Amino acid sequence: MSAEVSRPLEGVTVVDLGQIYNAPYATLLLALAGAEVIKVEPLDGELSRTRRRISLGSGMAFYMLNSNKRCVTLNLKDERGKELLRELADRADVLVENFRPGVMDRLGIGAEALRARNPRLIYAAGSGYGQTGRYKDLPAMDLAVQAMSGAIASTGHPDEGPVKAGPALSDFLGGIHLYGAIVTALFQQARSGRGAVLDVAMLDSVYPSLMSNAGPFVGAAIEGGPPPPERTGNRQGGLAESPYNVYPTKDGHIAVICVTDQHWVGLTEAMGRPELLTDPVYSTKPARIRAMDAVDELVSAWTSVQPTDEVFDLLRRAGVVCAPARSLGEVIADPYFRERGMIVDVDVPGVGPVPLIHTPLYFSDRDRLPLDPAHELGQDNDAVFGDLLGHPAEVLGTYRAAGVIS
Repeated sequence: MSAEVSRPLEGVTVVDLGQIYNAPYATLLLALAGAEVIKVEPLDGELSRTRRRISLGSGMAFYMLNSNKRCVTLNLKDERGKELLRELADRADVLVENFRPGVMDRLGIGAEALRARNPRLIYAAGSGYGQTGRYKDLPAMDLAVQAMSGAIASTGHPDEGPVKAGPALSDFLGGIHLYGAIVTALFQQARSGRGAVLDVAMLDSVYPSLMSNAGPFVGAAIEGGPPPPERTGNRQGGLAESPYNVYPTKDGHIAVICVTDQHWVGLTEAMGRPELLTDPVYSTKPARIRAMDAVDELVSAWTSVQPTDEVFDLLRRAGVVCAPARSLGEVIADPYFRERGMIVDVDVPGVGPVPLIHTPLYFSDRDRLPLDPAHELGQDNDAVFGDLLGHPAEVLGTYRAAGVIS
């Protein structure tokens, strides 16, 4: 199948004031769908770029989230810097930011001011707790939103304290929803010519992911029963499946899930325990849920004496949902991601080979865009402020001397 030249978002211009993970991930998805993304940073760089000063690893996320963007710098505390941003917003379809609510308004470059000049502009604000509501002024980072959302309360084992999710759950769920809101608004813009003001909160974005845990709480409240346990370890959040756990093997761990009776049949065949199919303690799903501890003991006794790969192979062939609990190193090196094009190993100038991420949004009739590694700080100042906005070189020189751009 030949690849089409056009891209889904070709011709869309995005001004990206995002920082860390939330908004930069949304704008990465936009860039890899073909949008022209202009990343605006303060003169010393946005926060994830400056983490490289701590260590290369600390700053690696910047390279992973900022491919295929043009990088410019602006001092938004200087009126000349604000005016340059206004000029960019005049030409843009979308402006994205994830500052604390009110910051852009106080600078005079918020949604109302920018859309007064460009009514077609989609002003997309990502934040921890939204632009309205009682929490809007709280400072937010991923860990704080995980705590506020109940994600931490529902993570860990029942007899231990709450634990944060390992991934930056709130940031990326917020970024995905921010992307979805922007693309929805672009559809509206294309049909009506109207822009929009978008308010996407990380807290709102995390809540739907709690359904396995929150559902039983809601059900108990309706029925007037006692609340279920908040933390269920590696068991299903609503304790509605069995077996459903991470089991020890001879050299690691493996996740095993039986959602249907057919899965259970496959598991008993792999275990060599056909008698369990007629044992009333285990023969039905409700029975297995009531006997969850005994089921976990049975499965653990079988998995713990065999290597992970052998258990995985047996269960796969039996049609049982399962997966080895892999290390981060194993995941990053997995050929699967290269075969899918999700990870592309790119030689980043000044850094070396980096496994950069691509978009998970795959169009079968289009080849993926080649990855252009994150540009150096202010690398595109002349191209954007000079060529695009039309400011002469001598003016840009004056701006550099005055600390308006770098």
